[in-house]
Amino acid sequence: MAEQQFHSGFVSIIGRPNVGKSTLLNRILGDKIVITSDKPQTTRNRIQGIHNLPGCQIVFIDTPGIHRAKSRLNKYMVDVALSSIKEVDVILFLVEADTKPANQEETILNTLANADAPVVLVINKTDLVAKESLLEKMAAYSSLYPFRAVVPVSALTGDGTDKLVQVVRELLPEGPAYFPDDILTDVPERFVVAEIIREKVFRLTHDEVPYSVAVVVESFKERPDGLVAISAVINVERDSQKGIIIGRKGEMLKKIGIQARGEIEQLLDTKVFLELFVRVSREWSENKQMLKEFGYE
Repeated sequence: MAEQQFHSGFVSIIGRPNVGKSTLLNRILGDKIVITSDKPQTTRNRIQGIHNLPGCQIVFIDTPGIHRAKSRLNKYMVDVALSSIKEVDVILFLVEADTKPANQEETILNTLANADAPVVLVINKTDLVAKESLLEKMAAYSSLYPFRAVVPVSALTGDGTDKLVQVVRELLPEGPAYFPDDILTDVPERFVVAEIIREKVFRLTHDEVPYSVAVVVESFKERPDGLVAISAVINVERDSQKGIIIGRKGEMLKKIGIQARGEIEQLLDTKVFLELFVRVSREWSENKQMLKEFGYE
């Protein structure tokens, strides 16, 4: 009996902001490795999630939303997303079932015209629309691009995600496992901790404040008793934003810390002492050196 070949490959998830890319990846992996919020442009970096199946390893790449970028930070985010479609084995183009095709998506489709990898259209948020509307959406997008497959899903409920994984698996080439089968992501714990803190800022603050925040973990030490002591700085661009994040009598910063610590303890499976500071780093999102220091560019 012939030995069954192992299949593996890299799969980029792209789309405009806030279509559910990170939620979809977390759902497929069955664990949270990517932060989410109801605000667009939550994801800023390329993050790899590793999904192991019998005879197969799929490395999903979550990317920032593709949008009209103005600041240096946003241009970096779009560059990260667009560069992810090169040298991957499959591209998942994620759109929403409850919205019409937007100009941003037409721009993405024009970019995909030069892609070498097969493109799968993933229509997310199917739980929000009727079947007739979904069929119309599938037909509308299929007229714009020769997708290898069209898969409706609900990242929120998990409906359709098993089928999506199967479609991806069938498109992957033979190849080795790129990562050990006991890890979910290749990003370091420090990065995930910083992202968890930033997520809490996104969820708890409003207006321009979340978009002006960069979190840097400055110290990460495991004590002899097993407790992990973490010190992190929340960087903002203006004094007024610092005041909002600290809050009246420090209440907002305390709330951010409590929510973040609980999730970090789940991640590390140990008790955590989390110390947060807020620093004004003026116009950091336009400063090339600061972007590099904060993990962008």
